[in-house]
Parts: sequence; structure tokens; C-alpha cells
Amino acid sequence: MNILICNVGSTSLKYQLFAMDEGERVIAAGGAERVGAAESLFYRTEQGERRQERYVLPTHREAIGRMLDALPADAAVDCVGFKVVHAKGVTGVQYLTDEVLAAMEAFNSVAPAHNPPYLAAIRQFRALLPGVPLIGSFETAFHAQMPPEVSLYSIPWELGERHAIRRYGFHGASHEYMTEFAAERLGRREFRLISCHLGGSGSITAVRDGRSVDTSMGLSLQCGVMQNNRIGDIDPYIIFYLAEECGMTLPEIKTMLQTKSGLLGMSGVSNDLRDVEAAAAAGNTRAQNAVKAYTYGIRKYIGSYAAALGGLDVITFGGGIGRNSAQVREQALSGLEFLGVALDREKNRTAKGGDDISRADSHVRIYVVDTNEELIVARKAAQLLGEN
Repeated sequence: MNILICNVGSTSLKYQLFAMDEGERVIAAGGAERVGAAESLFYRTEQGERRQERYVLPTHREAIGRMLDALPADAAVDCVGFKVVHAKGVTGVQYLTDEVLAAMEAFNSVAPAHNPPYLAAIRQFRALLPGVPLIGSFETAFHAQMPPEVSLYSIPWELGERHAIRRYGFHGASHEYMTEFAAERLGRREFRLISCHLGGSGSITAVRDGRSVDTSMGLSLQCGVMQNNRIGDIDPYIIFYLAEECGMTLPEIKTMLQTKSGLLGMSGVSNDLRDVEAAAAAGNTRAQNAVKAYTYGIRKYIGSYAAALGGLDVITFGGGIGRNSAQVREQALSGLEFLGVALDREKNRTAKGGDDISRADSHVRIYVVDTNEELIVARKAAQLLGEN
């Protein structure tokens, strides 16, 4: 059974085609980076050979078309799985029926960068592969069992209940993969983990004994640590001030918060951390402040979640930034020695996925993880198919 997994991020797309009956062998893989930028990178790997080209991919629709063209002509697709993001009243692993798609559409306003591209992708696959099962694994599922004191907002209870307003959390496949990675490395399942998924969008999750107990994102993906061009945590009255005293309309404010803020807004340079780090190294003060604010926010979450967990055994870094930015890891962990966190700077500087970058005397293990969200989704899709 071959399962194609399509993973649509806010500025990226990744895919893997798995032969599940052959030890989860990867038949083909690839993706696109900087979707929506003036120039995008598309890459693919077949039989160990990596090829990459540059294209104009203004939206995810063009990136998905490029992905379909890149699949081997002789590889059958028996199921398409999606790392879907959000739906009103729906989570877990689901066949993507009209009812499920309607639930996703009901939350378009709180996941505007994710739900519409995924809905477009799903409908594109429906047209191109009629009769092939389409399955979605929702990012919220890993956090679905968070306790009420974590998941409920302090708005009138009836309002939250009626409109499904609560803390959901996201990046579940990534946090689940890092949890499984930590369990394998530690050789046990009872541990306290802070999982840092840092990429174009990012979230931080507190995990106790394999279960999410708190996470930095909420109803939407707009909160938590600041992101590539999304705001992160702010005082909600900034919105009223901008509308009532500064003359901005609500659509203007919404666009500003979700596309012109975060690293882009603070630095004035780019929404890509690599560009911001380069500008900071060249002496750009705004870029320097953006990097400091970003890593300070991560450090605050780690500290608060260590308190929520009653201690700490493991920290993991995944996602494009978490894997690749030694500067972010070092600055985010700076000053946490009182928690038993001791980073080996040389290991950190040269780290690759799977590396332990903590010092030998560190009470907390620190890992850089090549998360494989697609594999998590493929396994869940295969399990659902096997149940029917």
C-alpha cells in the first residue's frame, strides 16, 4: 500500500510517498520552500538523488501542481494523507468527507494561512484521483486531552461553548514525533519534555509521560512565540487602540497581524530568519532586536513550562529553525542553567538532526530532531484504513 503524504506549511510544502508494506520505504520525496516569495525553491529526491529547481510559486496551488508532476509515473497512489490543521468540532484522524471539509471551512477565519490551501489541495486531489481515499490527521489531536484549566479561556463559558472557542494547539505531528524520539533515546516513556517546533510558524509544548499538557498556541496560530510574519502574543487591546484611535480598519489590522508582523515586522528585513540573522550579524539594530525578542520568547515559554511540569528532563528542537539555527538554540537556552540545562556550544554549532547537544554534566538532555511529520501521518492513515 502506497500512501502519499502532503504537508502544507504556511510558506512551505513537503511530500513523501511511502510504501507502507515495504517497511515504510520512501519511494519519492521533496517539497517547496519560500512559497509566495518572488522566487521559490522546489526540490525532489528519487533513489537517493536530490534535484532542485527554482520557480515562481505564488501560492500553494502551484506548489502542489509541481509536486504531482514530480511523482514517479510508475508509482501507484493508494491513499493521500494530509497533515490538516483545524476544523470546528473535529479533530483526530478522519476521512475527508464533505462534512469534515465544511468543519474546516468554518474555521477558515482562525487558520487563514492553512485551511484554504489545504482545502484547495484536497479538492484538487479529489478531481485528479477519484476513488482514492483522502485522510486527514489534524494537528490539534495531540493536544486534545489538555485539562480544562489549560484549554479554557476566561471568557463567558456559554460563549466559548457555543462557538468552540478554546485553546487547541497545533503542530501536533511534529510534537508527537519529537516525543517518540525522546522516548526512544531515553529508553523510557515517563519523562518531562519541552518540545520546540520552530519554523515559519512555531509552537512550544509541555509533554508529561507522552501527553501534551500545555502548548503555546490557542484558538488560532497567531499566538505564542512570534513567527515569520505573525504577531505572536500581544495585549488584545492593541487591536482596539489601532481601530479606535489610529484609524485602522479591522481588515487592515488582521492583515498586519498575520502577514506584516513577527520577524518581518520587527526587523524590517524579511520574514525568513536566515535573512534576519545575516542582517543582525551585519549590524542592523532592528534585526538584532528581532532575533533577541524571538529567542527571549522561546526562553520564557521553556521556563514557564518547566514550572508547569514540576521539573524538566528533555528539550527538543525541531522544524526548520529549530534544526538549523545554532544561534536561536544557544540564545533560547541562555540563562537556564538553574533548571539543569547545560548546552555544549561546540556540539550545538555543528549539530545535525539526531544529535545530543547537551554537555555531559547536563541534567537535561537537549536534542536536535529531524522531525518526520509525514511518517506520523502515514502511520495514522494506514491505521484508519486498516480499521475499515
